[in-house]
Amino acid sequence: MRITKFEHACFAVERDNHRVVVDPGSYTTPLLDLRDVVAIVITHEHADHWTPDQLRRILDLNPTARLFAPAGVIAAARKAAAAADDAASNAGAGFEFTEVADGAVHEVGPFVLTFYGAKHAVIHSSIPVVDNVGVLINETIFYPGDAYTVPPVAIDVLAVPSSAPWLKIGEAMDYVLAVAPKRAFATHEMVNSVIGKGMATARIRWATEQGGGEFFPLEPGESLDL
Repeated sequence: MRITKFEHACFAVERDNHRVVVDPGSYTTPLLDLRDVVAIVITHEHADHWTPDQLRRILDLNPTARLFAPAGVIAAARKAAAAADDAASNAGAGFEFTEVADGAVHEVGPFVLTFYGAKHAVIHSSIPVVDNVGVLINETIFYPGDAYTVPPVAIDVLAVPSSAPWLKIGEAMDYVLAVAPKRAFATHEMVNSVIGKGMATARIRWATEQGGGEFFPLEPGESLDL
């Protein structure tokens, strides 16, 4: 398998000329040429993790790709569609989601997708806590979305959120220590300055190495072969 990182929370996993795309959102450069996509996973409804435009770009090239998302994403898409003024701006039109929750397992192409978690981490008491599911791909790569979900299985590769309004770097370090992955790379970094990104990745590297793992400082467009 090969992991290719894009900006912020988005990455793709490739196996046998098929791809799964995770969280193509507003902080990710428009994805104009992703082909052979069999599945798109959206962990939660916030725009930095999905937008109708990003989904449409992928689906235009991969019309049979399946969409997996928790109930909150599906409700948000339907609400946006209902509020649209006309069919051309209908934000939810044409999207057929498979609803997933904690414990769900789906097979698509050469991938087994297992979902863990239920809710987004708390940002502030004034901000609603939305549905959030993490995804484990082929029992190898785990991404928690915007949460600190510790899956009940050993993890080879952990995609670690490195900076966010809900995240303190010490908590992210503790999360990596709890999961103890063999390998890790940072995601959710577009809210950081260059200096802040360097600080966060250094802390995540340290936490990864405490469990005997290896940290990979992937930049957008770079890949990791497993």
